Amino acid sequence: MRSGSACYHSVQNLLSSRLLSKNLKIKIYRTVILPVVLYGCETWPLTLQEERKLRVFENMVLRRIFGPRRDKVTGEWRRLHNEKLNDLYSSPNIVRVIKSRRMRWVGHVAHMVEERCIGSWWGSWREGDHWGDLGLFTCIILGWISRRWVVGIWTGLG
Repeated sequence: MRSGSACYHSVQNLLSSRLLSKNLKIKIYRTVILPVVLYGCETWPLTLQEERKLRVFENMVLRRIFGPRRDKVTGEWRRLHNEKLNDLYSSPNIVRVIKSRRMRWVGHVAHMVEERCIGSWWGSWREGDHWGDLGLFTCIILGWISRRWVVGIWTGLG
């Protein structure tokens, strides 16, 4: 998160500039800041407090991009509320992105286990294991165990 804050502070003048369009500022956010913040997020065990901090960070960046709005009734400048920010941004929030990447990663890991079970190497080179088919029943059990382990660890259910 600290590297994400440093990245944000390095481009905050661009994000508040009136010379750049809002679409360009959003592209800067998605291509410069988000990859730094989300690096390795597939394996993060997020707590509710960490999710809240990530949402606060994202809202801070979006407020910088969209700027304050003038109230039509009073004429005063006001910060945008979170709901309005979400409407203007029209993309999934940072926590949803993390959860979807996590699910995609679980799918990759489960697919790797299934692929390695049938007709490929299983075991340790040092122990003298060999190429062979473990059998369909064994692959089903190992796949189920690995999926349950991966989902339990990365979603905090384990």
